[in-house]
Amino acid sequence: MTRQEFREFVQKGRMILDGATGSNLQKRGMPTGVCPEEWILENPDVLIGLQREYIEAGSDVLYAPTFSGNRIKLEEYGLSDQIGEMNHRLTELSFEAIRQADTDRRVLVAGDLTMTGQQLYPVGSLPFEDLVDIYKEQVGFLKEAGVDFVVVETMMSLQECRAAVLAVKESSELPVMVTLTFAEDGRTLFGTNPETAALVMTAMGVDAIGVNCSTGPDKMVSVIEKMCRYTALPIVAKPNAGLPQLVDGETVYDMGPETFAQEMCAGRGRCGYPGRLLRNDTGAYPSACGASGGEKTAGKGSLS
Repeated sequence: MTRQEFREFVQKGRMILDGATGSNLQKRGMPTGVCPEEWILENPDVLIGLQREYIEAGSDVLYAPTFSGNRIKLEEYGLSDQIGEMNHRLTELSFEAIRQADTDRRVLVAGDLTMTGQQLYPVGSLPFEDLVDIYKEQVGFLKEAGVDFVVVETMMSLQECRAAVLAVKESSELPVMVTLTFAEDGRTLFGTNPETAALVMTAMGVDAIGVNCSTGPDKMVSVIEKMCRYTALPIVAKPNAGLPQLVDGETVYDMGPETFAQEMCAGRGRCGYPGRLLRNDTGAYPSACGASGGEKTAGKGSLS
């Protein structure tokens, strides 16, 4: 997919992303402490089934389960020598979910990147140039696997966002979408505010910018509104299904499907878009991090 094709896809209307992967895989048997990518490859039908549910609920995009498929994270499990094969096979599972769903809609597959867990110099010891190369390696495998675009998500460091975007742009022509995670004080863990993130990522030529997994949709409004004022790019809103709580050793979210849909669509935002996290003019992407197909179905129904 070219950047122009990405823009045209977005301009057709709101792009609905998929929901949570990790929390839903845990509900379906993935134990804590394992390498998620390895577990998925050992249990492919679980991932395919989950992503088929997202397609049936209205998702236009599936995130390939390559979230921590970079060399640094895979080294923690002694799997770095399998990085190429794993990224290819993981991406293929998402394409298989689309084939099995047998939908007449076009559903895209995004190659998924995130933070490596190592701190950049001078806070840590990882040189910036080395991080760019780490991301480049994974992007190369994702490009070979045929992803439509790359999403850089759940980012807390603007510097690491810069490294990932440079990696995508230096090793491919793929569109790139970046979403950061903000705390309740409106800043990322490393202190970046929404305005700065929007300005820097826009200047670097990303194709969409936004927020994921920070809060529920009701608490995400102010961050999205601040980004709106500093960029003309499509805005991504991928909130949690409410706040996480630990119940009987399991993480659950306190917002059900109907409430989630209402919070996504109620009221009118100050950026001139209908709904707190939905707007017509730039194609915001309503979705859920920590949500199941139920939230997706309810949200899709509220959009129609």
